[in-house]
Amino acid sequence: MLAVTETSKAEASRWPSKHGQSKRPSPTNILVVDHHFLIRDALRGCLKRLNSDATILEAANGHQAIELVSEHTEIQLVLLALNLPDRDGLSVLGELRERHPTVSVVVLSARQDPDSVARAFALGALGFIPKSERPEVLLSALELVFAGGTYIPSQFLLCEARSSSKPNASFAANSMRPRKPADLGLTGRQLDVLELMMKGKSNKAICRELNRAEPTVKNHVTAILKTLKVMNRTEAVIAVSSLGWERPLTQSHVA
Repeated sequence: MLAVTETSKAEASRWPSKHGQSKRPSPTNILVVDHHFLIRDALRGCLKRLNSDATILEAANGHQAIELVSEHTEIQLVLLALNLPDRDGLSVLGELRERHPTVSVVVLSARQDPDSVARAFALGALGFIPKSERPEVLLSALELVFAGGTYIPSQFLLCEARSSSKPNASFAANSMRPRKPADLGLTGRQLDVLELMMKGKSNKAICRELNRAEPTVKNHVTAILKTLKVMNRTEAVIAVSSLGWERPLTQSHVA
């Protein structure tokens, strides 16, 4: 139910992981979002093979997914289908990354077009797994994500490799050195927070300026540091400066 040739860890390492490359423990609280009961049931079986102690919740649409992640703050990973009955999965992905930046999201979709794959990673997905993959490939892809990597469909890598010699730079090539802050996959609000971090603002000052609660700002700062693969604010400023970006990084956003 769930097969393209498996992407190797070497191939996936060419792509930047939104959450860094350090080893992370297998998530114990996982949300599966798909409107097909049989697919949710199959995914539950695969996830239990990876971690028999995992608690797995299910959602049949985007509204349920957002609601469950908001209610169950212990959720660490979301497996998200793109074709949902109430809204497009990419919009759900964007909202999850905006409202819950520390929750990891892996897309599992029947759609395999390059635009959907590129948009998913731009929005912060840690992996994009075609539903046509075999169960053992799905398991390997999730193991790679749990280990701190990023899973990219091998056919998409081949497509990008073939187009890399064309005048228009490919998504894969561009992602090696983002041309602007938004290319990192940060949300609009996270870019606002990063802009204020660059100005030396403290979390409390950022809270006042953006009218946001301190825990929310802390979550955004954590996500920014992970995305930039740095340990603290000073390293973040150095990393952003080394990319040659000029301030302001972004226009004002409304979350």
